[in-house]
Amino acid sequence: MEGVLGPRESGRFIAEHSQDVSINDAGVDKLAAMLAEKVKSGEFSIKKWRKHELNPKSMDAAAVDWVFVSAVLNFSFWTDSSQKFTITYKSEKFTGYWSLCAAINRALDEGIPITSAPFYASMDLDSLKRIFRSDNDSEIPLIDERLKALNDAGKVLVEKFNGSFVNAVKEADKSAKSLLQIILKYFISFQDTADFQGKKVGMFKRAQILVGDVWGCCEGRGLGEFHDIHAITMFADYRVPQILVFFDVLKYTDTLMDKLRTSLLLKNGEKTEVEIRGVSLWACELVRDKLISILNSDESTKKYSSEVNAILVDFYLWDTRRELADEMEHIPFHRCRSIYY
Repeated sequence: MEGVLGPRESGRFIAEHSQDVSINDAGVDKLAAMLAEKVKSGEFSIKKWRKHELNPKSMDAAAVDWVFVSAVLNFSFWTDSSQKFTITYKSEKFTGYWSLCAAINRALDEGIPITSAPFYASMDLDSLKRIFRSDNDSEIPLIDERLKALNDAGKVLVEKFNGSFVNAVKEADKSAKSLLQIILKYFISFQDTADFQGKKVGMFKRAQILVGDVWGCCEGRGLGEFHDIHAITMFADYRVPQILVFFDVLKYTDTLMDKLRTSLLLKNGEKTEVEIRGVSLWACELVRDKLISILNSDESTKKYSSEVNAILVDFYLWDTRRELADEMEHIPFHRCRSIYY
C-alpha cells in the first residue's frame, strides 16, 4: 500500500521507538536454540499445516478457496466470559480459531457452499448465524463485521477474479509479495494499518496469514509455490505476544503489565496496541535470524536453514501457545476488538 511501511519495516520502526514493550536478546537466543532442536526433530516443518485435522488435505483450487474464506473470517475469537464460543464437529469440541474451521467444514458437510464466492457475496445475516451456531448460547464476536467482510470479499472475487481466489494467486505469478499487494489492493478488510510516531505502519496480519496458509496448504508447491516466501513476516495477533512474554522474548513494563491484568479493552491503532503487535513482529524476525545462524553454524544442520522463515516461527509459537494455555494463564494477553486479528 502506498505510503505505508511494510510489516518488517513497521516492526523494526515500532521496536526502535517503543516505550512499554522491549525485546530481551537472551530470550531471543534461548527460543532460537529451542527451535533449532525442533528443526532437527522434524517438528518445525511446512508439513505441519496439513496435519491439523480441520485443515484441507488437498492442494487444489477447492482447498485454496477454503483457505481464503477462513482468512476473511479469521479475527477476534477471545471472549469476555468463561463460556467460550464452542462448536462440536465430528464429536470433538473446538474453540477459538478452530471453531471457525469447524463451522466452515460443518457447513460444507451440510451442503452449504460457504467457500463459493457467488454464494457468500450475497449471504444474509441469518444464514451466517446458522453456519456459526454454537453448542451454547454464545455468539461468535463481531458477527455483523464478519458478514460485511464476506459480502465484500465475495463481490470482489466475482467481479475481478472470476469467482475464485485461485485466480488472484495465479495473477501473483509465484510471488508472495505480489499476492500480498493484490490482497491489500482489492480486499478492504485486510488493510491493517496504524499511525505511529509520524509513520503509517502496516502489520497486515490477516493478509500475510492468507499468503502463508496458501503456502502451507500446498506445501510450497503448485498454487502454493512462492519464490519469495521469506518476505512474509509473523502474523501480529493477540496470542503470539503472550507466548513471547512466556518465553522471555518480550518484556512489558510494570505499568503495561498492570494495565493488561485489568482486562482493559484497547482500541485498534492506539499506541499500546501498536507497540505490542509491532515489537512482537520484530522479535520474531530476530528469532528467525538467530535460528538460521544456529543452523548454519553446524554442517549437519546447515541444509535446514533455507527452509526456515518467520511463517514457521509463527505457526510453531501459535500451536505451542494452545498446548501451554494452562501454564500461561498468569500472563495476560492484550484485548482489542478488531477485524484485523
